[in-house]
This record gives sequence, structure tokens and C-alpha cells, in this order.
Amino acid sequence: MKVVKLSQGETYQPELNWKRVSLAGSTEISVEYFEKPAGHSSPMHSHPSEQVSIVIKGRMKVVSGGGEEEVLDVGDSAWFALNEPHRIENPGTELAVGVDIFVPARSFDFWTRKLGQ
Repeated sequence: MKVVKLSQGETYQPELNWKRVSLAGSTEISVEYFEKPAGHSSPMHSHPSEQVSIVIKGRMKVVSGGGEEEVLDVGDSAWFALNEPHRIENPGTELAVGVDIFVPARSFDFWTRKLGQ
């Protein structure tokens, strides 16, 4: 067993106030907590992992590369297939919080590499 306290997990901000915390990981699965500020959108992207995003506070809008859009409330989730282009937005005026699960694991530095930091 390995326990990771949210306050002690590896953390970074890919962009101002967009916080990500690694909660668990191996080569098979990774789990990340994230905080998305009001009005923020991740860039359209894809990765060689399946992804499930779960909203735990606020609302989020998921957008597929094909233009499908859906607003998610607390407890709702979205699944993205391997290499499926997508982005996640916070359409609200307050902080939104979620959890991402990646299978197989996605490198925790994905966004720092993607954004050239």
C-alpha cells in the first residue's frame, strides 16, 4: 500500500492557477487531482492513454476533437479513448476541481513538456 496525502503529492502548475497533483501511479495507471480556474481551458490535445475525468467541485465542459461538447456537474465523468483529441474547460466563475485517471499511466510531466516549460 502507498498513501499519498493531497497536501504532500508531487505538484505543478502548467499555467497560472491550473494546479495538478499526482495522487497515484505506476506504469499501468496514474491518478491526478486538478484545480482549474474560472474560464480556463486546457489546449486541445491527445495522448496514448485512456482517460476518465471526474468532476468533484464546480462544473466542467468537455469538448472532443470532433466538436462534441457536454457540460459536467459534480459526480459526472467523461471517458476519452486512446489518442482521442479533447480539451476540458471551466465554464463557470469559480474554481472547478476534478480527478483524472489514465490507463496506461500518463507521465506526470505531460503538460510541462507539452507547453514547453
